[in-house]
Amino acid sequence: MSVQTELFKSNYMKYGVSEDAASMGAAAEEALADIYAGIDSVVTFNELKVLDAFRQEKFSDVHLGLTTGFGYDDIGREKIEAVFARVFGAESAYVRYQISSGTQAVSAMLWGALRPGDTLLSVTGKPYDTLASTIGISSDDKDNDMSLTRYGILYEQIELTAEGRFDFDAVLKRVEGLKGVVFIQKSRGYTSRAALLNEDIGELVSRVKKVNPDVIVAVDNCYGEFCETKEPTEVGADVAAGSLIKNPGGGICKTGGYIVGRADLTENAARHLTAPGLGSEVGPTLGFNRDIAMGLFSAPRCVGECLKGVVFAAKIFENAGFKTSPASSAARGDIVQTLIFEDEHKMCDFIGKIQSVSPVDSFVTPEPWDMPGYEDKVVMAAGTFVQGATTELSCDGPIKPPYIAYLQGGLVSQQVKLASMAALS
Repeated sequence: MSVQTELFKSNYMKYGVSEDAASMGAAAEEALADIYAGIDSVVTFNELKVLDAFRQEKFSDVHLGLTTGFGYDDIGREKIEAVFARVFGAESAYVRYQISSGTQAVSAMLWGALRPGDTLLSVTGKPYDTLASTIGISSDDKDNDMSLTRYGILYEQIELTAEGRFDFDAVLKRVEGLKGVVFIQKSRGYTSRAALLNEDIGELVSRVKKVNPDVIVAVDNCYGEFCETKEPTEVGADVAAGSLIKNPGGGICKTGGYIVGRADLTENAARHLTAPGLGSEVGPTLGFNRDIAMGLFSAPRCVGECLKGVVFAAKIFENAGFKTSPASSAARGDIVQTLIFEDEHKMCDFIGKIQSVSPVDSFVTPEPWDMPGYEDKVVMAAGTFVQGATTELSCDGPIKPPYIAYLQGGLVSQQVKLASMAALS
């Protein structure tokens, strides 16, 4: 046995990992060398792209200042949004701490792109639970007067194929003459399908635009940023949105969200979030420009750590005989790893083990609860410094068959590795 293997085992066995689990972990670590190298290559590409955006926009210390009140003429905010737009290959960006979640960002994106009489066509099946009330398809929507459907916007969905790919024939047939938005959810949400790759999104956009150049393609980019060398807006999507407490915040942002894409679409989203006539002109930064800028700069490396952690988890649980997705060798479009337990108690026990290897509230046992925006009870391990931050290690899942745990994040991959081996132990 190599010195490196022995060192790996001894480091983790100090913290409650059994010798068998540590041996499995050491074997997984050795087998993943080429996968890790591939992740590092993507990190390098994206770090240099982000660095170049800051340089091209002549970002300066003066842009780290603060505004209060209305936030008029905030040169730092304007410069950060120019950097975001350049990084995402977009005309414009709207990046604000006043956006508190990915759902809020995606909701604003849709409200900015749709008008009464338009159709919202989701081509990735039913969107994530928290977006259901925005659209008007939640089972609790009988008293919801604020949904898109209540404002005369139609909703349709087309399922992905059994292989988790776009149903091109169905989509292309439906977009003929469609007035409205083709909506894509890049990540899996609470489903068993894999995240989409931007290459596939680009193919769909290209084919849709040939049939109907006027239709708007909008992407929920949550969990997917910097996992690949291109973003949805770089492969043709008109607009995309996400959260700063996920990938692009680099583990530094305490809240916030972004919308990038065509200038008219980002501005319409801003008008929805502020007021018509005000739009992106208002919104004080309150001293958080530094967090947003530093978070974006750190984001590719942070995402790389997340990816190394979940790839390790995939490998060790594959070897232990668990049903897990995606495979450790698969191309990845997001930072999420799933494990299927087919048993509520086993799922909750696993999520509890993840909580126990957290820097915050490690002594707490997660319990299922009625989380706002979800149709089923959710159990969530979230021992994070920022509430709900999924670039920090977390694990959650709805209490319903087949009892899937969704593992994501990890500011440092060593924490994910420890949690995985501790759970096996």
